[in-house]
Amino acid sequence: MSINSKPLDAVRRSCGVIENALIDSHAAGRISRRDFLRHCSVLGLSAPGLAAAIGSLGMATLPRPARAAAPGGTLRIAQIGPASALEPVKVADPGGITQLSVCGEYLCVNGPDFTLRPSLAESWSPNSDGSIWTFRVRNSVTFHNGKPLTAADVVASFERLTDPDSESNALTAFAGYLSKGGTRQRDDATVEFHLDAANGNFPYLVSSDSHNAIILPADYRGDYETNQIGTGPFKLESYTPRTGASYLRQDSYWGAKALPDRLEFTFHADDKSQAQALRDGQADILSGLPRLAAAALSGDPAFEILRTPATSHNQLHMRTDMDPFKDPRVRRAVALCLDRPKLVQGLFAGRARIGNDSPFAPDYPSTDKAVSQRQRDVAAAKQLLEAAGLKSGFQVALTAQQYQEIPAFALAIQDALAEIGGKVEITTLEPGAYYADGVFGKSPWLDCVMGITDYVHQGAPNAHLTAPLRSDGAWNSARYKNPAYDRLVTSYIAALEPESQRKAAGEIQKLLLDETPVIFGYFHDHLTAVKKGVSGVVASPLGHLWLAQARLAS
Repeated sequence: MSINSKPLDAVRRSCGVIENALIDSHAAGRISRRDFLRHCSVLGLSAPGLAAAIGSLGMATLPRPARAAAPGGTLRIAQIGPASALEPVKVADPGGITQLSVCGEYLCVNGPDFTLRPSLAESWSPNSDGSIWTFRVRNSVTFHNGKPLTAADVVASFERLTDPDSESNALTAFAGYLSKGGTRQRDDATVEFHLDAANGNFPYLVSSDSHNAIILPADYRGDYETNQIGTGPFKLESYTPRTGASYLRQDSYWGAKALPDRLEFTFHADDKSQAQALRDGQADILSGLPRLAAAALSGDPAFEILRTPATSHNQLHMRTDMDPFKDPRVRRAVALCLDRPKLVQGLFAGRARIGNDSPFAPDYPSTDKAVSQRQRDVAAAKQLLEAAGLKSGFQVALTAQQYQEIPAFALAIQDALAEIGGKVEITTLEPGAYYADGVFGKSPWLDCVMGITDYVHQGAPNAHLTAPLRSDGAWNSARYKNPAYDRLVTSYIAALEPESQRKAAGEIQKLLLDETPVIFGYFHDHLTAVKKGVSGVVASPLGHLWLAQARLAS
């Protein structure tokens, strides 16, 4: 690459150590243009000299969505209804997330390309070690009740989310990194996050990836289902639990005005009812299409299936403190039995990517692509079992939930282990029974010797590295305890520059291949079905549905 050295020298002088290290990595060809831009977005697009650095390296700024058409009309959306009362702090299901994304907004948004884009924050930047992150709140934003947005609203929103007494669904994600009292107002437009530990990917934690983190008024009193006061492009018209909701365009919105005049949501109890509404012409958009149902619509010219790349996956855990999985050779043997390309095709019709038994999905820029992909090898699996004293095989109970493709995955595991003498007895539970109380000693999910659990998309792998796998992880169903792993994860999360992240990631990937407490067989896309003629729909893997630029052709 040819770089004009004089302008670049000026850029370097205006940049800090972190930005200069990032420029060096790209200039030397050690990270790609795409990863450079992604990491620029994590550091904050308006960090000193960063925009100039992008320009001097011959790069375009991040794209912004174009308006699709002239405004007008009503869009109808069929979705699975929210599982409980619509309380932003507590929402934990895709139906509730979809509703939060209509009126609510985040400091920044994680896009389909894993690049963070400013929303209610116009810029952000870390201190030298990533232990303090400073966010600048956008000017001229008002809530639907006419009150201006200030830093006080942002502080109050995150104080609710980090309050141990709030029953916040975000507490696990923030654990160890942001505590109550850590979000502080510097002035009316500036918020500082003082972290418990350095975190190089912290902006993802306050982005749309933390779906509970919509910014609410400082004086919010818990009446969201009735009022839904947010800053978004639509405002509430009506909301009826278990039935549906409607929204109107917010004409005083701070950004580009929404195209649709109105949104109409109908809530459905199951996937079949939801899909039938689309087929019968009662809906224009189906939010959150189950992978197994996608095949039925794929060949129909009346519909289009939108794919959003994701790191969502089904973890197969093995209790490292219980037989037969105390021996890592047995766990590796199980992993070697799986035909991953066949799983991707059979369960997802190719709408997924192969996993390599760590949370580092192929889409993450920090994933070390030099680490060899685990391949199916039945002969090697048999040798491992023999070395572990299980030449004649073993018996094990597999607990799964009745949810989307998971029962089919359980059967595939049963068939695969039969080839090495593994006898698997499957118990399938409804999701409520599978998760139960969600605590050790009271939940099949956390207590079974072998189980399959669905994990949602994250723009950075931090939560998937900590909660299910760190020694003190709240979701450590494998009971995996390895101090070396814990140290590597701390190092990875603290790293600010991409090369340090990738180095730590590679060590973690190799360690987990050797230990294999959890099998990551695939990472699947998020699917949204739309009627032909609908354009401008943007869906997130978590269930957000951004419809401000959506349009149904007349």
